[in-house]
Amino acid sequence: MSGNSIPNLLSLRGARGGRGGRGRGRGRGPGGPSSGPTHDQTIQGTDDDAAGSRLSAVNVGYLADPYAQFFVENLAGPSPRRLPIINRGTYTRTVALDNLIDSFLDDPYGMQSDSKQRQIISLGAGTDTRPFRLFPRANRPKLVYHEIDFAVTVRKKARIVQSVPPLRQILGVPSVEEDGSWNSQPSPADKYYCHSRDLRELVRDDAPPLAGLRTDIPTLLISECCLCYLETSTTKDVVAWFEQKIPNLAIIIYEPIRPDDPFGKMMTSNLAARRIRMPTLESYKLPQDQTQRLRDAGFEHANALTVERIWESWVSTEEKERVDRLEGLDEVEEWKLLADHYVVAWGWRGAGFAMDANGA
Repeated sequence: MSGNSIPNLLSLRGARGGRGGRGRGRGRGPGGPSSGPTHDQTIQGTDDDAAGSRLSAVNVGYLADPYAQFFVENLAGPSPRRLPIINRGTYTRTVALDNLIDSFLDDPYGMQSDSKQRQIISLGAGTDTRPFRLFPRANRPKLVYHEIDFAVTVRKKARIVQSVPPLRQILGVPSVEEDGSWNSQPSPADKYYCHSRDLRELVRDDAPPLAGLRTDIPTLLISECCLCYLETSTTKDVVAWFEQKIPNLAIIIYEPIRPDDPFGKMMTSNLAARRIRMPTLESYKLPQDQTQRLRDAGFEHANALTVERIWESWVSTEEKERVDRLEGLDEVEEWKLLADHYVVAWGWRGAGFAMDANGA
């Protein structure tokens, strides 16, 4: 496989039996090629492709997610199957986030049961299935879960939940607001909010408050290919907006890196061809830049690992063997190159966290 034909974990090109997919980023970055409704609509559309990639990894056996099927719509035939290196990339990034989120939900401090509460805020969440996987879980803290995205995506998710009994059974009947925002109560102890908000407007002084936001409990902020589409100054403003309100705060960021080597240049060129620009890719080029980014933002602890490092160090030998048996991976060097261009960074400050450098 030549360098120019290697797919990437952001555009997720190279589908088998269907169109190529894209990552889960939802763009909110004004300026240059990424300005205006065309860019916003392009990034909004990536959620459909992300859902297809997630379902591909599930159908092949990489991931166990019974809810992925409900968010791939209008299929004329079998769902698209991605290339093996894309399925492995989807698997590895999911493992990374799941490990870190599980660490956040752990209770290492022996808090009393009535004070076990956690809050998760997912930026640009799209049709992510994580809430449906977390709420039914036993032995977890009481959970307040927020998802923030554009109105069209938020309304779509509400429509799917309302029409699919297994989803509605988990979240409960949605209460929908005029702007498309909605909320539900999965259990008497839990709360779910899906906000129709543009992150560029969230940080404005005259912006309305974020409904249901708790500032008194440990909170995890997730950006899975979302903040990367904002101008760097705006990404700082978004993180600062939450930091100023929540003293005990953690963050997980998944983004591409290394734009200056041949593969990185190809990656940015492919994005530019679709009029998509990623300002943070130029601002935080290496894993250590992402670590410093979090420290500069005020997080007392910060770490960053490439997807390739996560595959090598976080996935057990037995699990690697299981994944290898699912479908052959002939392009091992291409996988390493691809996975080395994506990073998971995480950091935290305050009390209530157990997120060490091993993601456990």
